[in-house]
Amino acid sequence: MPKVILRYLITDNTIPYDNLALEELLLEQVKPGEVIFLLWQNRQAVVIGRNQNAWRECWVEQLEQDGGFLARRRSGGGAVFHDLGNLNFSFIASDADYNLSRQYDVIVSAMSKLGLTAIKNGRNDLLIDGRKFSGNAFVQTKGRNCHHGTILINTDNAKMERYLNVSPDKLQSKGVLSVKARTVNLCDFLSDLHVEDVRRVLLDSFAEIYGGVPQRVDEANLSRAKLSIFREKFASWDWRFGPSIAFTQKMNHRFDWGEIELQIQVNEGCIQAVVVFTDALETELIEAMPKVLEGVPFSTDKMLKALSHIPKSDAQTRRMIMDMRKLIQADTS
Repeated sequence: MPKVILRYLITDNTIPYDNLALEELLLEQVKPGEVIFLLWQNRQAVVIGRNQNAWRECWVEQLEQDGGFLARRRSGGGAVFHDLGNLNFSFIASDADYNLSRQYDVIVSAMSKLGLTAIKNGRNDLLIDGRKFSGNAFVQTKGRNCHHGTILINTDNAKMERYLNVSPDKLQSKGVLSVKARTVNLCDFLSDLHVEDVRRVLLDSFAEIYGGVPQRVDEANLSRAKLSIFREKFASWDWRFGPSIAFTQKMNHRFDWGEIELQIQVNEGCIQAVVVFTDALETELIEAMPKVLEGVPFSTDKMLKALSHIPKSDAQTRRMIMDMRKLIQADTS
């Protein structure tokens, strides 16, 4: 793989909406031939996936009463708790320079420098001794990509359980009884570890894996006006809580790729509106579903035919559509 220009940015801003805005701006501005590595932290927050139901995933009122933030990211996947014991990273690159394997290698190599053995599990988790210390998610837009994730260093597990409302079905699918039982802090292995130590080994590994010297992003070149626009979007009620409809039909199920719920508003036998909630990673597929279903008669045959219009670009998409067909058949027969 040809060498690329390496850039990095460490921000000390801990407001979730500001950090999501910064990531969005870097994603918009990244050029072919460069990879940007962003390291950031959020103060107390629950960050939900692009297509999740905020009220179902988080005890919102309790979180906000305690001074925390409810935020929604652009990527799919599940809800996560952030505090200053957690460090977030983002790899940002154009299609030609985006290399998921290499990006995971940076995190695994950094853990090795700390004397820890990390392994990738499934599509988006990193584990140490069988427990998750890093969850990852992905955004692809207009030929640009963002791979971002968490690293639990000394996160407050009690608060994680206090604010996250994880469904029993999801926990059962992971073979655990609580979020705490599934996750692990790096400090559980290295009691005197600090966030700055992890930043250092991450930057060292970024340079080594890519074979270059990272240059700091010049923040003076970042558009303050665009940052303000993006920040307003991520802080808005509409973005954080999403659409709401007076649904008349509901379908839900947990598949091995994630949990999904369809809320459907039917009027005179025709589908008027659809909202899809899921922790699946495939945001494009999920966002295509309402577009093909709205305006279609609420019948098994018509709905299945509508789903067939969604492009089946890969095996995962085909499998998910097949599962959705089974769900619709079971609930409308």
